[in-house]
Amino acid sequence: MSVAATRFVPAPRVVEQVLEASESDGCIVIVEDRSEAEVRFANNTVTTNGTRRDRTVVAIALREGEGGTAVGIASRSGTGDAIDLLRRAEANAATAPPAEDAAPLVTPGSTGAEADFGDPPVTTNLAGLGDVLTGLGEAFGRARAAGSQLAGFAEHKVSTVYLGSSAGLRLRHVEPTGKLELVGRADGGARSAWVSAGVADLATVRLEELEERLTRRLGWAERKVDLDAGRYEVVLPPDAVADLMVMLGVSTSGREAEEGRSVFSAPGGATRVGESLSPHPFTLRSDPFETGLECTPFLVAPASSQDVSVFDNGLPLERTEWISGGRLERLQYHRAAAARSSVQPAAFINNLSLELPGATSSVEDLVARTDRGLLLTCLWYIREVDPATLLLTGLTRDGVYLVEHGEITGSVNNFRFNESPVDLLAKTVEAGRTERALSREWNEWLNRTAMPSLRVADFNMSSVSPAT
Repeated sequence: MSVAATRFVPAPRVVEQVLEASESDGCIVIVEDRSEAEVRFANNTVTTNGTRRDRTVVAIALREGEGGTAVGIASRSGTGDAIDLLRRAEANAATAPPAEDAAPLVTPGSTGAEADFGDPPVTTNLAGLGDVLTGLGEAFGRARAAGSQLAGFAEHKVSTVYLGSSAGLRLRHVEPTGKLELVGRADGGARSAWVSAGVADLATVRLEELEERLTRRLGWAERKVDLDAGRYEVVLPPDAVADLMVMLGVSTSGREAEEGRSVFSAPGGATRVGESLSPHPFTLRSDPFETGLECTPFLVAPASSQDVSVFDNGLPLERTEWISGGRLERLQYHRAAAARSSVQPAAFINNLSLELPGATSSVEDLVARTDRGLLLTCLWYIREVDPATLLLTGLTRDGVYLVEHGEITGSVNNFRFNESPVDLLAKTVEAGRTERALSREWNEWLNRTAMPSLRVADFNMSSVSPAT
């Protein structure tokens, strides 16, 4: 990563200009500078590569009235007149009704993000892809020699966010995000496999190790077995667990639970906080300071929603256990809603970890202890069917393997599944150690996940999928 000059007006100056020009009763300004580098490839050749820069500016104006505080918001991408943006936000506030999430603006504290507010944004370039870009040529040669094709992409992004307010906040944070996804295909696409890595720095990724995993999975698929739909014991590697647990994490809405619209609802407007969800002492947590998953340690909210409030911009974030010891521990609330419900506020943080304390097994260990079942390496096209149970439906993809007497004996056809991640925790037979994972379905939105492999009983494969 590097710090470089930009054609944009420096972000700290934009923040100060807008705050100085504000004619509202309160003002918040968010500037996010983004730098990205990527390479895409298919059929054993690079198709595109390049870099880009972008900026988003959000102006939030507050207007005090007899009924409360109204909010106006205006945003834009790229260059433009930030003062004009502010005037549009103020005009929106002038006609808006009082906000139900109104709360005093967050005042300066000890987030550790104040000292470098005036620093320029951090940028990346193709060198941010580490050895991936230079190593692809040799990888393509090895794939051709093996009669297979490689496709996929690698990208490295750096977001530098600046947040200022009329209450005195001046916060800045740099968040680097990288990923590499590889798909291998053989026999005209009859055999396929997917592997990935999610990291902050792609220089830490060893392309050869991912290739070895891909080659091993393609080898498993040389024998094909057709199976009917039904309930199977399954082993889920960390990436596939992330596909399901991200949906659990984003469903921890306090408001939805209180209104009876959630898997975490209880009768009479109550919630299931304190209720056991699993016989195993799982912890599902978010922590901006977790090693390897570090992320923005304060709230950045360009708009309000049922659980997030623009009034909470700059609120320090800390380790939050959504599930603790197998019991539901917390739900999401902004400060105004938390005060109404007499609970502590909690915001969703840009990472998610699931852990079973003391678990040390690998996915290979879980396979070795499976008498008959399926190894599901990749899930996709996941959608919610029933919020009351958090029932999800989705498809398997790029690698479903038959396990017999602790060994992988071939690949099987794809399935549509219907499962709830909450039920999944209750049906877990065994969990492995927690490792960095990358959800294939959700990684564009949530890259920072760490998950264990899971061995789960009675996973519902509702129908056979014709997908290949």
